[in-house]
Amino acid sequence: MSTFYELATDLFDPLHSFWEHPKTRRFVAVSQVVAFLVGLIGIELNIRGLLPPVLARVTPVSHFYAINLAFTLVLIQEVVDLIFVLPCSVTKSLGKQFEVLCLILLRDAFKELVHLHEPIVLVEAVNVLLPMLADGAGALVVFLGLGLYYRRYRKRAQGRKGPWLYPFVATKKFLAFCLLFFFLSYGLWIGWESVVAGHFHAFFSVFYTVLIFSDIFIVLLSHTYQPAFHSVFRNSGFALATLLIRFALAAPAYYAPVIGVAAMAFAYGVSRASEAFEADA
Repeated sequence: MSTFYELATDLFDPLHSFWEHPKTRRFVAVSQVVAFLVGLIGIELNIRGLLPPVLARVTPVSHFYAINLAFTLVLIQEVVDLIFVLPCSVTKSLGKQFEVLCLILLRDAFKELVHLHEPIVLVEAVNVLLPMLADGAGALVVFLGLGLYYRRYRKRAQGRKGPWLYPFVATKKFLAFCLLFFFLSYGLWIGWESVVAGHFHAFFSVFYTVLIFSDIFIVLLSHTYQPAFHSVFRNSGFALATLLIRFALAAPAYYAPVIGVAAMAFAYGVSRASEAFEADA
């Protein structure tokens, strides 16, 4: 069995080191800027009818879509960060998921701009402004709650030791490697479907659904290493918070930020309750 743990570590650690390398982070940041500029240029060319038919079919005719592209690329980076943070503590992993939720709410707010004409007419902007404010306010409240959540996490953070830690972390590393493979392969398939067949899929919603199953797996796995009642409740409660995040992603306008804020409040409550239980234990 130790061979499996070593294999999982050998597969995950080099990829993690490569992703966290400063040169890689800088390349990703520069690529996002270049993609945003290329998106603006491509949209302008499509408006003027200068793109070939294959590209014109999948290229929008509103410059506001370039903003959506930029936030989507930032969101992809955060999701990859989420995968790599999965082998860390359940508390830190859930915090990263709420970071992704914040960005999704902000992206949804900017997506409302595509319903406007260029240049913006204030009269027609009223119908777009309310959903933008709802998503923006929801992202802000989740962000504030996340700050409180991380503050408690940093105060309680301490190195846990034990013979169970290495196999537990190694198994989560293998799970993170599988998630990364699914993320990349499914993303490439969706990109191919979008360009060739013109079929668009809800990528992040599908990935979060897969993430729910991985969280349940981690909860069940943790029971074999941390069978104490408060640990079981904390990990199960965090898995439920992940499920609420998934509902927030699938919810219509106005409901999504409300469910997201409720998920943040629930996760913070589970964290505080677990902390109080451990203090009394």
